[in-house]
Amino acid sequence: MDRYERIIALHRTLRAARYPVTVPRLQDELGCSRATVYRDLAFLRDALMAPIVGDGEAGFRYDPQEGDRFELPGLWLSSEELHALLAAQQLLARSSGGMLSSALAPLQQRIDKLLDEHSHARNGASKRWPVERVRVIPHRGRRMDEAVFRSVCSAVLERQQLSFEYRARSTGEKTRRTVSPQRITHYRDNWYLDAWDEEKSGLRSFSVDRISGARMLDATARDVEEATLDEHLSGSYGIFSGAPKGWATIVFNERAARWVADEHWHSQQQGRWLGDGRYELKVPYSNARELLMDVLHYGADAEIVEPASLREQARALLALSLSNYDR
Repeated sequence: MDRYERIIALHRTLRAARYPVTVPRLQDELGCSRATVYRDLAFLRDALMAPIVGDGEAGFRYDPQEGDRFELPGLWLSSEELHALLAAQQLLARSSGGMLSSALAPLQQRIDKLLDEHSHARNGASKRWPVERVRVIPHRGRRMDEAVFRSVCSAVLERQQLSFEYRARSTGEKTRRTVSPQRITHYRDNWYLDAWDEEKSGLRSFSVDRISGARMLDATARDVEEATLDEHLSGSYGIFSGAPKGWATIVFNERAARWVADEHWHSQQQGRWLGDGRYELKVPYSNARELLMDVLHYGADAEIVEPASLREQARALLALSLSNYDR
C-alpha cells in the first residue's frame, strides 16, 4: 500500500472509530512500520488539518465534535476506485452513442488528472491509462436528439412541467403532450421518461427517442410518490408495464437454466430449480408483448406453462413465424 492509499485508509479508520485506535492496530491495517504510522498521522493532522486527538499510549481517533464534518480536501480515491470511475465514465460516454461525449469531456479530464496525480504519488512519473481496453458494445440502442435528451433531464431534475410532441411507435400517431416529469429511466440501452400526463390524468412512460420539440414550462411539476410510481410503472414485466394482471410461469430446460437462474427479469420474480435440472421462473405481467418476445428469444429451451392464455399467445406467434418458412 503506497502513501496515497494509506492516507485514505487511515482517514476512514479514524472516522469510523468510536474509541481510540492503537498504533499496533494501525500498523496491522496499513501494513507499515510504527514510524510510518506516526508520519502519516502527522501529515493527516498538520497538512490536511484532520481533527486527530489522542496519543501513542491510548491510541488515536477523530475529535467526536468535528470528525463527522471533516473530509479530505479534494477528491481522494483509491486506485481501484479511480479505475472503476474511469470504466463507468467510458460506459456512459460510449453507451450513449457519443451523444454525451462533449458534456463528459470535463469529467474525463478530471479523472485523467486524478489518475496522473495518483501515478506520480506511487511511481514518481505519469502513466497513460489505456481507456481503449474498456470495451462497451451498445445493443439495439436508438438514436436520440441530444437537445431533447437535455431538456427531458432538466425538466426531471428541476421539477418543471414539460411540453413535447410524441409519435407513438405502434401507430405512428403524433400528439402534443404536457406532462409532469417524474424520473428518467435507462432500460435496455434506451432512455424513457416516466411522467404524469396532465391531459390524460395518469402515469405514462415515453420513449425519449420518439419525443420532439421538447420545451420546459414555467409551471411546477406535480410530484407523485415513489411507491405509486413503482406500483404503476414497475409492478409488472417490461418498461410499459402497468399494474400486474397476472403471473407467468416459464420453465427453462437444463441448458438454458444455467443462464436464466443468474438473470434479473423483475424485482418480484420467483425462481426455483426443479428436480430434473430445469429452472422455473415466475414473473408478474400486464402487457404480454415484451414478455413473449423475451421468452421466445430462448426458442425451444423455454416453455410457458401458465396461464393458458399466455401459452396460447406464444403458440400463435410461433405458428405465424413458422408460416413465414412454408413458402
